[in-house]
Amino acid sequence: MKDMIRYARILFRQGPSVPVRWLLIISFIFHLSSVSVFAQYNTDRLVTIGRSALYYEDYVLSIQYFNQAINAKPYLYEPWFFRGVAKFYLDDFAGAESDCTEAIKRNPFVVNLYDLRGLARIRQEKFSEAIEDYTRALKYDPDNRNMWHNRVLCHIRNDEFDAALAELDTILTRWSGFAQGYAMRANVYMQQSDTVHALEAIEKSLELDPYDGQTWAARSFISLGRKEWADAEKQLGEAIRLMPRHVSSYINRALARYYQNNLRGAMTDYDMALDIDPQNFLGHYNRGLLRSQVGDNNRAIEDFDFVLQLEPENMLALFNRAVLLDKTGDLRGAIRDYSKVIDVYPNFWTGLSYRAACYRRLGMTAQAESDEFTIYKARLYKTLYGTQPKLSKEQLRKRGDDDLEKYSQLVVEDEEEPEMEYQSAYRGRVQNRKVEVDYRPMFWLSFLPQQGEVKSHIAFDHQVEALNSRHLSRRVYINNLHQTLDDARTSDFFALIDSLSSAITTSPSTQRAADLLLMRAVAYSVIQNHDAAIEDLTTYLQIDSASVLALWQRAVCQSRINRFQASEGTNIQLKSANVMADLNHALMLQPLNAYLLYNRGCLHAQNGSYAQAIADFSQALSLEPTLAEAYFNRGLCYVRSNQASEGVADLSKAGELGLYEAYSILKSLKKG
Repeated sequence: MKDMIRYARILFRQGPSVPVRWLLIISFIFHLSSVSVFAQYNTDRLVTIGRSALYYEDYVLSIQYFNQAINAKPYLYEPWFFRGVAKFYLDDFAGAESDCTEAIKRNPFVVNLYDLRGLARIRQEKFSEAIEDYTRALKYDPDNRNMWHNRVLCHIRNDEFDAALAELDTILTRWSGFAQGYAMRANVYMQQSDTVHALEAIEKSLELDPYDGQTWAARSFISLGRKEWADAEKQLGEAIRLMPRHVSSYINRALARYYQNNLRGAMTDYDMALDIDPQNFLGHYNRGLLRSQVGDNNRAIEDFDFVLQLEPENMLALFNRAVLLDKTGDLRGAIRDYSKVIDVYPNFWTGLSYRAACYRRLGMTAQAESDEFTIYKARLYKTLYGTQPKLSKEQLRKRGDDDLEKYSQLVVEDEEEPEMEYQSAYRGRVQNRKVEVDYRPMFWLSFLPQQGEVKSHIAFDHQVEALNSRHLSRRVYINNLHQTLDDARTSDFFALIDSLSSAITTSPSTQRAADLLLMRAVAYSVIQNHDAAIEDLTTYLQIDSASVLALWQRAVCQSRINRFQASEGTNIQLKSANVMADLNHALMLQPLNAYLLYNRGCLHAQNGSYAQAIADFSQALSLEPTLAEAYFNRGLCYVRSNQASEGVADLSKAGELGLYEAYSILKSLKKG
């Protein structure tokens, strides 16, 4: 193998005089493209590719690479661990726990292994086992505050309140400024119904960190419990400001507003909650009640229709819908719903009375008199024997309370506790990107068509169409939205690479072989093996140094590698220069390619060179006026270079062209 590599280097130095076929054969030998063979030679590279796939959230694909690494070297802990990370993000918590256990067998001294297994166990409600993991991890890293934090939350979930308070004393002694510690202490006191000490702890937490939305939401629970509606509304308003997509805060603020007779504000909050979570039971149920109260009966029926889709046996929702159908003149529909409720609760006199009234309006006198006689007998029995006393009405009904006499009362959860957030690198995305809005990605060649929110622009390039006209096995598209692969598609692309590798060595012509080499590079790009794609593209450029497509694809592959490596703390300045060189070379050969100009603009933007980025995006838009991504990225560059009005105009245009994420950015800019 070493001799072959040495010979390849000699051939590359000799340049175009070398027969093209030799270059292609050597390229094939380098890859041997079956990943199972490749893994035997370079397991580290497989793990790196898998981690890159994790970074780009292609979890199923990453598992394929980690599987190969495990098969090649099962004694290494890293492939087991990273496969566990991928499974965790796919909600396969049992699988993540199992892989972490295997990793721990191979290296029991890595704290991250216990952290991930602890989280996987938490998601399976194995709190005692998670406590064991954090206890072992803290032996190796006793200053890891996140581990202490999570262990306390596990004690709380196990109702081990004394243990939780004891550990919180330790945490707050070591980290006196840890606001979350006081918030957790408040949580424990609230579950012990000690609102006085809970309030003290929450106030201390907010004093240390007034920007924690969860703590403001927790503070509102005490105010709601005390029926201090105005205070609760202010606290929930602060929670919503800090967590604008926190559904339960909108639901609870609607409640506080309702009891201050602010029906319009309550309705707005229910609307917002349902915009964020269209399946929310409480939002639909309570909005239905509110709509019926203000006479918006038809839309109230729509809400109760939705509630009954979620819970077909919910008798209170069914009765509310019956009342609304009664009011809107659908008497037979109302009788149908009343009858279902009465079948379950035959002594529900209100329901019998309402159904009797419907029967009379329809001229069904016999049925009406039957219901009225049943009610008369019940009232007579009550007068004689004093049974069936009138129920006392509460202001609110717990969700689990199925007393039909409370059908018109707003609903709250049976037990509402402050949400507990576990601290870990694995709560959000693997790459832990910055919160700020990111640029739209570069365009590149793919076998997958563009499938996303932008429908108004279909990417087209003459050279790509020329490649497709050569009747290759797959059609090549211009795409900038990476699509994650499932098992079937992943296997399909691995098989495609194997078949392309075989076809390269048996190709009847140099042109055909070169095309197949380019196709294999695209296939490698799709499965996130960017290093292998770059090797193929470099070989291709030895054959045709003026290939715009090869320069284009190599630039994007290197850019994606750079982004992953930058997240790992690697200095990518030199490699970023290589990306710029390829893009500049490609633009020298094809200066009117809007996608190359757009890609170079993306690179300038990522490097903070906003003026140059704006110039490239502007030139791209002069060639492709409906390129929504260019408006979006140019808009962000304008905003970040303090040209807000130009940025707003561009983002508005991007939204108009179908890139709807732009509207949420515009909304945040207005708030700012």
